[in-house]
Amino acid sequence: MANLPRPRNVRPQTLNTDYILKWDWDQTASSESSTTFTAQKYKVKNAKRKNDWKTVCECTSEHHCDFTGAELYYLGMWLLRVRAQNESHVSSWVQIEFCPDRDAAIGPPSAVEVKPVKGMLEVAISDPLTSENTSMKDWVKDLQYIVHSHSILQKKKQLVITTNLVTLPDLETWTVYCVRVQSRYDFYNKSSTFSPIHCEQTEGQMPYWQIFLYFLLSLAVSFLLVLGLSFCFFKSFKAIKNTFYPSIQLPTHIQEYLCDSPGSDMPHLLTTESEVEICCDRLDILAADTVATDVVMEIHNPPQDSEQDGRNHIRHSSGDSGVYSTEEGTGASQALKEGEKNLKIQIFF
Repeated sequence: MANLPRPRNVRPQTLNTDYILKWDWDQTASSESSTTFTAQKYKVKNAKRKNDWKTVCECTSEHHCDFTGAELYYLGMWLLRVRAQNESHVSSWVQIEFCPDRDAAIGPPSAVEVKPVKGMLEVAISDPLTSENTSMKDWVKDLQYIVHSHSILQKKKQLVITTNLVTLPDLETWTVYCVRVQSRYDFYNKSSTFSPIHCEQTEGQMPYWQIFLYFLLSLAVSFLLVLGLSFCFFKSFKAIKNTFYPSIQLPTHIQEYLCDSPGSDMPHLLTTESEVEICCDRLDILAADTVATDVVMEIHNPPQDSEQDGRNHIRHSSGDSGVYSTEEGTGASQALKEGEKNLKIQIFF
């Protein structure tokens, strides 16, 4: 039976207690596409004891095997191996030595919280977590944290601590500081990546120049607000005035037609009784060979419900001939006086 080429570049990919064994495989090394892989583990206790290998992944087509749930003791020493096989060929084993305490990467803090306290910043750090959500300090007793802090005006400061709570000293008041934390294990010289950056502003007594600046800003904002409201009120008032009281006047002949009196604000299409003008005049009618007869006619004021246009028609008939007298008004006051007078008309037959 011919041997297959062995997997290449076998290496562990780890973080805290998460372990994944990876390898590379040349697809052109085998003419068959059904190549699978088998990965095993062995705990090193005694070199003289017979090897007791336990299979973790068997006949997998993937190029990795997850050893997270394989119960690898963090402080123990382990041997991990992998081989390739197909229907008629098997490769030799590729074996590596693995010690989680030494080889597994350490992770950053699981959480970092920064809050201002009395002009300073308090940083609360949560430990890195294992695959079972327990603290990594259960396995790494000497775990440390490196706290980096900096502001725009100050250089980066570094503080090494072993506790989970620290207050950053020597900070300027009312200044924004950005903080990030890194885990470190000095025994094997392992350092994690940095946590996400958290920025927070310190508190303290406000400077006088800042109080004065805020006062000027508030004054400017108030002035602009009042100016804007006044402008809106003026525009609204002008629009309402132009709508109900337009500045463009009607032509004079239209105003005279609509309004009887020049000072009136309301047009009057019908005249009132007091404005009716009654005009009276003497009418003499002469006829040949007739006898003069004096006829006295009385002209009275028009009735109140009259809607005539200022003209009164008085009709008088006597015998075979008729006489018509038409008077035109000359004014309300004159009509009252003239109505009390008698108009004599002489008719000759």
